[in-house]
Amino acid sequence: MGSVAAPDLGAPLIITGLNHRSAPPEWRERFALVESGQEALGDALAARGIDDAVLLVTCDRVELIAAAPNVDGFLPLLAQRLNVGEADLAPTLYRLEGDAALGHLFEVAAALDGQVVGEPQILGQIKAAHRLASDRGRVGPALEAALAAAYAAARRVRRETRIAERPVSIAAAALDLAREIHGDLARRAVLLLGPTEIGELMAEHFVRAGIGSLVVCGPEPRARLAATKFGANRRDLADLDNALSAGDIIIASLASGRAALTAASVAAALKRRPLRPIFIVDAGYPPDVEPTVNELDGVFLYDLGDLERVALDGRAGRQAEAGEARRILSEELAAFNRRRREREAVPAVVALRRHVERLRAAALAEAGSDAEAATRLLMNRLLHDPSEVLRDLAAGEPQGEMEKLLRRLFRLDDEGEER
Repeated sequence: MGSVAAPDLGAPLIITGLNHRSAPPEWRERFALVESGQEALGDALAARGIDDAVLLVTCDRVELIAAAPNVDGFLPLLAQRLNVGEADLAPTLYRLEGDAALGHLFEVAAALDGQVVGEPQILGQIKAAHRLASDRGRVGPALEAALAAAYAAARRVRRETRIAERPVSIAAAALDLAREIHGDLARRAVLLLGPTEIGELMAEHFVRAGIGSLVVCGPEPRARLAATKFGANRRDLADLDNALSAGDIIIASLASGRAALTAASVAAALKRRPLRPIFIVDAGYPPDVEPTVNELDGVFLYDLGDLERVALDGRAGRQAEAGEARRILSEELAAFNRRRREREAVPAVVALRRHVERLRAAALAEAGSDAEAATRLLMNRLLHDPSEVLRDLAAGEPQGEMEKLLRRLFRLDDEGEER
């Protein structure tokens, strides 16, 4: 009977891409262009033979998560989408393989690798990218197993630590401060710049609280997508000055690498709205607001660190939670690798059982009803080939290691064998 090949679950994982740490800040606005063309880029990658892969695109990362043997075609296609030279892009790309790639995937899924530790949107973004690739038949067994393990690890981190509470608490703190400054928010206008994921999370909290209106101002296509999501009005960045003067609450999350709100622009906005304060949350990385804005009368400026101090117990508690989260991920990674090695051994174990069954049937047929003869035949034939191979190996290998392996394989020391 022919054997059925087991799926190859041991293919090495490769992750290559760039994120908020490796990419120049001015490129980050272009990530939204890659995101809007994600399907087309995936098709182009598949056409180049990179067809066992998931393309993850967010406002702070563009990553290819692949079990494909060669991902070299990613660089020229991404350079084209970002409208940068390949020579400029190459130094910003990182490439991780094997356990390093798996560890990175686990950290990203558990929201330990983003601008804001614990931000809740990344897991959903990975799952959406996974579904997109799966619907096109581009996720093989090895990649499927790695992603499933990452999801399980992320769920355990959220269940056993408070790491996911941080961004939600920051958004809640911003909402509480806005109420302290403006009172009832039902007639207050919110201006969302950008936005990044943390900016969207804050806007979502304000919308749920019943604000008067929301305007999204930022580069295409991200601003348009956010405006559609919230049912908000949209303004171009060129009209930022007018939008600024109309906003009671500003959520600045452009993360463009330069200060979008200067002291001069905010001062001009204040003149157009005398006696009406502006509450500004700087959620950008790098910052979107000049620090001197905080010196203006009528402005209340808070960055993410300020909000975290309002919301949580401080840096020590956050570091403890992150440390515990990483310990959990280390355990999950070790467990995944153990399961993978066990799966890799299955075909050899099946083949061994079939081999022994053939020897047993032959011994019974030859010995007839003589059980002692049949068992002696089976024992001799079982040991014949291994004994010859061990003798051949011992001629060129240290005998101590071979003996240890043999004793472990057959548990000889457990039977009281003398050394």
